[in-house]
Formats: sequence, structure tokens, C-alpha cells
Amino acid sequence: MARPVWAGVLSFGLVSLPVGLYTATDSHTIHFHQLQRGTSDRIRNKRVNERTGKEVELDDIVKGFETGDEYVLVEPEELDEIAPGRSQALEVTGFVDLDQVDPIFFDKTYYLGPKGKEYGKVYALLQKALAKANRAGVATLVMRGREYLVALKADEQLGILTVHTLHWADEIRDPREQIPDLPGKVKVAEREMKMAEQLIAALSTDWDPSAFRDTFQEKVATLIEAKKTGESVEKAEPPAKATGAVDLMEALRASVDRARSPKDTGAKAGSGGGKRRKAAPSAKKRVTSKRASLQSLTKAELYERAAAANLPGRSTMTHDQLAEALTTAGRGRAA
Repeated sequence: MARPVWAGVLSFGLVSLPVGLYTATDSHTIHFHQLQRGTSDRIRNKRVNERTGKEVELDDIVKGFETGDEYVLVEPEELDEIAPGRSQALEVTGFVDLDQVDPIFFDKTYYLGPKGKEYGKVYALLQKALAKANRAGVATLVMRGREYLVALKADEQLGILTVHTLHWADEIRDPREQIPDLPGKVKVAEREMKMAEQLIAALSTDWDPSAFRDTFQEKVATLIEAKKTGESVEKAEPPAKATGAVDLMEALRASVDRARSPKDTGAKAGSGGGKRRKAAPSAKKRVTSKRASLQSLTKAELYERAAAANLPGRSTMTHDQLAEALTTAGRGRAA
């Protein structure tokens, strides 16, 4: 059972509830050590006095704030003495409409749990009330020597309370100051807008986080395994070329056609009514033609089609394997 990273008392109005904060997420990033090239010698970071070049013990290090010509020195215990909220309190000062909170303010998520089964009713009441009101409690807490602005939310799907650390207002950067090439007022043609809306509709889907994987970390793991056995690894496709304003409409139209094709293939195959049609080519010719057509696509385009067809194992396939798998899948549906 995990230990809380923070424990204290949650209070709203005259109601109080002993609670604990628990880490909600985990990272699966592959970590590398630094080695000197040509050796297996680890590289270590040391705290070194830049004037003498000698290593300094942690107990001999103090914090210093540069004021220009000198430093103002601050001892660790002095920071602890002025830290606000030393009583380990999580006091809700108000409840805000969640729709009013811009997502850019949200930072890290924690699970919030009651410290004892006897507090289950108070905990459940607050969780259900927040979910029904679609509101979040705003509070501050001190954790690991730092004060945080937080939002207390109800997770209806999990049936629990969550705490989200928020950025302070003065930590949010102005995008107009950060991004040099943001467009001003741009006139968009009506036909381009309609085509863009059609593309969004064609690519619309339900949110399913389990359908996405960290494929880059998988490729890193594959690279490590390949280097261990002396095998080679297929390189990634180059990034797509930027779409110019002149080619925008054509790019949108082609994107809509490609997004619709996996869905419409079955319907089109059975259409035609009573119209007279030419004799269909042989199955062998159709398969050969389809394979050639697929081979002309990039790996990224093949992967999109494989995802639409829900082909298993597609993330580890090469370009040729994707083309062959799509050809086989099409042949199976035709049969």
C-alpha cells in the first residue's frame, strides 16, 4: 500500500476531514546513465566550489540570492520558520465552476483519500456534491517546503476526490510575447472552413486513453535490444512537409478523402443498383493492384490505415509488413 506524500486536514466551512495525498501518475521513461565514450565509466555530478575546484559537502551549502554586487545568504531552517500553513491544513476558501478554469492552470494530479474508514461518509458526501455541482474547491497547501495553489475535484468515474496543483496566475506566460509568428486577423474562405469542418468530423472519435501508447519509448526499448544483439533498426519516416496557403484546399480535400475511405469502402462495394458495370477483375489482379497501391504510401499513411482497420501488432511492423497486413486484411474481408 502506498504511503501519502502529504497528510493533513481538509476543511470546508465547519466540516473537517483528515486526509492524505497520494501520487496519481507514474512515468515509464527509460533512463540512461552518462558514460565516458569508449569506456564503461559512469559520469557523476559533484558539488564543486567554482573558485577552489574542491568538492563541497551538502551540510556546508547555504542558499544565496544575488542582489548585484553581493549575495543574501539564507539558511534552510529560516525558510522552514516562515513557511505558511505549517499546521498541515488544506482549507477550501471557495468553490468555482470548473468550466471557468483554463486547462493551462492545471499542473500535477494527486488522489485524495480519507485517513480512516470512519470518515468515509464525509468523504463520499463531498465527492458526490462536487460532482453534481460541477465545481472545484480552491485551496492552498504547503508540501515539501513549497506552497501550492490547488483545486479539489470529484472524479465521477472513479468515485474519488482528486487534488490538482495549479500554476499561479503570474506563472502563465503571454503567448503573444512568446510566439513571434502568431497570425493576426486572417480571412478564411468559406469553402476552406467547410472542408476543415468535414475533416474534423471525419476524424472524430471517442476519447479512449487506453488506445494510445508511448510508441517512442517502445522504439527506444527496441533500439536497446537491437544494439545488444547487433541487429539494425528501421529509421523513422521524415516529418511531413509544411502545407502552404496555395496548397491548403487540395491538402484538406485529400485529407477528407483519406479519412473517409476506410469507413466508406464497405458501403461503396455493395452499391451500384441496377446499373450495368464492367466485368470485375480477377481476385489475383485486385490483390496485386491493392498491394502496389499500398506500397506507394508512406509508413505514416499505412499506419493510419492499419489503425482504422484495428490491425493487431501494427506499432512494431515495418513499412512492407504494414502493406502486406493491410492487403491480407482486405482479402479477408472480400472473401
